[in-house]
Amino acid sequence: MRFWSPTSAVALLGTLSSLFRGVDADLKGVFAHYLVGSMGGSDEAVKDVQDAKKMSIDAFALNVQDVSSSWATNAIQLLFDAAAANDFKLFFSFDMSVLDQPSTFLPLFKQYQGNSAYYRHEGRPFLSTFDGGSKSFGASSPNAGWQSQLKDALAADGINPFFVPDFDDYGGATYDANFFNNYPVVDGVMSWESAWPEVSEGLVNVSSAKDQTALVNAHAAGKVYMMPLSSVQFKHIDPGQNWYRRGELNLPLRIGQVLALQPDFVEIITWNDAGESHYIGNCWPEAIAGAPAIQAYSNGYDHMHWQDVLAPFIVAYKNGATSLAQVTPFGAFAGAFWYRPLLKSASCSGDGLGKPSGWENAEDLINIAMLLPATSSGVTLRVYSGGSVVATLPTNPGLNMATVPIKTGPQRVELVAADGTIMGAGSSTQDVVADTSGVCNFNYQVVHIA
Repeated sequence: MRFWSPTSAVALLGTLSSLFRGVDADLKGVFAHYLVGSMGGSDEAVKDVQDAKKMSIDAFALNVQDVSSSWATNAIQLLFDAAAANDFKLFFSFDMSVLDQPSTFLPLFKQYQGNSAYYRHEGRPFLSTFDGGSKSFGASSPNAGWQSQLKDALAADGINPFFVPDFDDYGGATYDANFFNNYPVVDGVMSWESAWPEVSEGLVNVSSAKDQTALVNAHAAGKVYMMPLSSVQFKHIDPGQNWYRRGELNLPLRIGQVLALQPDFVEIITWNDAGESHYIGNCWPEAIAGAPAIQAYSNGYDHMHWQDVLAPFIVAYKNGATSLAQVTPFGAFAGAFWYRPLLKSASCSGDGLGKPSGWENAEDLINIAMLLPATSSGVTLRVYSGGSVVATLPTNPGLNMATVPIKTGPQRVELVAADGTIMGAGSSTQDVVADTSGVCNFNYQVVHIA
């Protein structure tokens, strides 16, 4: 078993927090990446907005891949209506892996950038992308292309966006000083890829090294850095989209890194991307109605209780917390555990796609995140796997994280007070199996400890 205390989890980053303190009060926004898809009605938009607001999320970053089809424009309008009615914000993150050039999305941006629900920073409409750092749009360089087709084109209408794209695809390993010299068009940057270990890195935990480099160089250039925070990335759609990027304790480890680095903004990946399995909110059936492959590994896999861990973190981050010990629950405790119901050794003989690349980097574990108040003392976690107790773990005040090797069968985690009484517990919703003739599913079941 492995157990991380709030102090040891960020020991290597402890000295870094002092480097990034004194953040502008207008910063520290927390967003959730939201894949725009078909919606069944306004009730779905309202539910998403209200759930996110309860977590203290400031805005959805609307990933837009289609700017003209009615299913997309209707969903966007429903979301803006819901946001306006609930004092919530939205901004666009245009998907440049699909869209060809800024002129494609500028009419939609112009339509909504003045909306009361549109998120603004320093009085300017916030604008992001997924990719686009390598695209020049016929200009002499990507920077010249974005300057002419985005900034200059909008300036003609008196609009000055606060442009914070994800330009991971620009061609460099990370956002170094040369990037900011070559891309003065940006007001900041966001990274998508640093949220998880790469498949090629093997069995390692997520690192914040790329984020540290980006943050230092962004600030040196007078820019901002938006740091990604995610749980896992598992895709199982077709031969070209079949991979596993480590989950395990990725989410709480990443929380510790955010608190240590104190980035200007945080973007949670994602609210509802069922295709990549890192959703923390509802995945409405209309959005994946035409994607049976995604339905096969996301239907019945509820991730809502990752919100129980994230909500106290968001409040702590905004209040200046720099360590996991400062992330405390709103009540007596809060927590969840998550596990894969299929062992990594499974043959998956009936699945034509086979095991995802990176499967060997997975670990057969019960992963636990438990938040306890500052006054907590003598509380332990009792972990059952396969019907028997496999671990009893100590805890500390703040956000605790731990892993325990998993066995086939049912799973259960109990929170036990110093006097032996059970304060809370959660039981698995699906037994762990050693093999399957069905889908080779590396998605997670997330269980509430209540």
